[in-house]
Amino acid sequence: MRDPGPRRGGERDSPWVMRTYAGHSSPAESNALYRRNLAKGQTGLSVAFDLPTQTGYDPDAELARGEVGKVGVPIAHLGDMRELFAGIPLATANTSMTINATAMWLLALYVTAAEEQAATAGVDPGAARSALAGTTQNDIIKEYLSRGTYVFPPGPSMRLVTDLVTWTVAHVPRWNPVNVCSYHLQEAGATPVQEVAFALCTATAVLDAVRSSGQVPPERFAEVVGRISFFVNAGVRFVEEMAKLRAFSRLWDEITLERYGVRDSRQRRFRYGVQVNSLGLTEAQPENNVQRIVLEMLAVTLSRDVRARAVQLPAWNEALGLPRPWDQQWSLRIQQVLAYESDLLEHDDLFTGSATVEALVADIAAAARAEIDRVQAMGGAVAAIENGYLKSCLVAAHAQRRRRIESGEDKVVGVNCYTTTEPNPLTADLEAAVQTVPAEVEQAARESLEEWRAARDSRAALAALRTLRADARSGANLMEASLACARTGVTTGEWADALRDVFGEYRAPTGVSGSVAAEGTGPRPTQELLAVRTAVRRTGEELGSRLRLLVGKPGLDGHSNGAEQVAVRARDVGFEVVYQGIRLTPEQLVAAAVEEDVHCVGLSVLSGSHMQLVPAVLRGLRAAGMSEVPVVVGGIVPDADAAQLRDLGVAEVFTPKDYGLTEIMGRILDLVRCSNGLDPWR
Repeated sequence: MRDPGPRRGGERDSPWVMRTYAGHSSPAESNALYRRNLAKGQTGLSVAFDLPTQTGYDPDAELARGEVGKVGVPIAHLGDMRELFAGIPLATANTSMTINATAMWLLALYVTAAEEQAATAGVDPGAARSALAGTTQNDIIKEYLSRGTYVFPPGPSMRLVTDLVTWTVAHVPRWNPVNVCSYHLQEAGATPVQEVAFALCTATAVLDAVRSSGQVPPERFAEVVGRISFFVNAGVRFVEEMAKLRAFSRLWDEITLERYGVRDSRQRRFRYGVQVNSLGLTEAQPENNVQRIVLEMLAVTLSRDVRARAVQLPAWNEALGLPRPWDQQWSLRIQQVLAYESDLLEHDDLFTGSATVEALVADIAAAARAEIDRVQAMGGAVAAIENGYLKSCLVAAHAQRRRRIESGEDKVVGVNCYTTTEPNPLTADLEAAVQTVPAEVEQAARESLEEWRAARDSRAALAALRTLRADARSGANLMEASLACARTGVTTGEWADALRDVFGEYRAPTGVSGSVAAEGTGPRPTQELLAVRTAVRRTGEELGSRLRLLVGKPGLDGHSNGAEQVAVRARDVGFEVVYQGIRLTPEQLVAAAVEEDVHCVGLSVLSGSHMQLVPAVLRGLRAAGMSEVPVVVGGIVPDADAAQLRDLGVAEVFTPKDYGLTEIMGRILDLVRCSNGLDPWR
């Protein structure tokens, strides 16, 4: 929450920090984009890293295949970080980095680059470091629930979070070391109550871990509390969303006062930034996304008392592919028109004293308190990750949301109502309507990495890695060892591999087995679901075994929400579902298909790497003698790519416009029947 303070007559409030979440292809390309955005009036940077960087792999790693530069910028070493911010003075920048499992490493690279900039300018590097302002997301708990870019088990991961927090409080006091991220909880299906409760449980887990670590003197602990920030979501139900933020603020004030004894109200302030909802952006009639984005922005700006400190908006075409710079400019201009042309910033809070708003706030706060108590009774957020409770809650909530859309209970204009439309000039040339990442980006990153390794002092890098491993085993704060690694030329993959050697890796619960059925097992199953379920059973009888569907997430894409919903619905209609979670190689998925003798393979790819990963699975299935098994693909797949995939042998491609999961199950069933010489089921 902002601290607007008393208003002087006729005085306008300052607008929020305006950001655009950006980064792609290479450090040089991303740097050029950042500089153009700043020239257009953007007032803060928000860095999107590619999936190998987020999950601790170098561009030449097997799991990085097809993923380099796709959803963000690849940062493999200090040279990349220097290039990313070339010509952008970090001493005066306000940079937000969406980075979690490798947050400590990326901050080490950022701090080192800033110190180098200061030294070049003749400024004391230590003073420059102390003045750095910005945010590392560093919320690992929600990675186990939604985005999937975790690396290590929860215990060691929380240690990395704690070490970063305690180091920044001592050395970079203006930095926000943790941005507790409820945004991705809503993207994974969380209700407003769940979003508030689970995020506050996460913040509590972080603060409890910092306090128990003994790294911060008790008299300075309030400073830690004061540096915790939040990154929230705002959906199109903007009145409820505004009430949610008021409930967030009220509960955070209670927790920081009662649990942590923070007396200074400024340190108890609910400080948050926002990206408005992407889950509700549609592929069908995507022009409607513009008004959705505007309404969602009102949720976090209309109320002066809970106005966001920083806002970044998605682009209208995100359900189609990677937005172009022009699309991002459009989103920035939406913010600027509201801030500078309207009278929004001239008034006190518009909703103070509203009985309607207060009732909404009270309801959300009361339900969130009850959910917080439930999680705390389990041992807190980390325990609720390990026992699968939080993940199951989100999968179930998302399934209910899908059911409401499919049934028409929730109206989505252009999707399940008002679907008649004129031709859209914005998408007449769909290939030109989105940004594409050149195929040569990955090879260029690999060559750059090879040159970096050849030019560095390898002995110094190896010595720094040995120290990192030793400190990881000893329990020492890992930030100084990470800084030494950054300065000696260690790479992202090497840093992460050193910690994998000590901490191991982790596979989080999928939440599929524990989730409630979306429909069909309750008191009123739909006729469509019953018909598909009956046909699945009969087909299994005809083939002599229960039908088995492999749902796979190849590559590093951790956005598993769609795959989980497909798995839940497939189970509900009677398929035996083989779902092993995220981050699998094509070879591992082929091996699972062979071992389980599946009747169909379903692949979910949302990172844009479908043209590299899907053909690899097809080749593997053919080599294993399973070429007759139909393969279907789901994700954000442009029409031209879908045509190429079909030419390569993919049986069907599903995109966000295919929102009816039971209908999809029926189409998959027909593919299974056809591949086995049977007639369509209806």
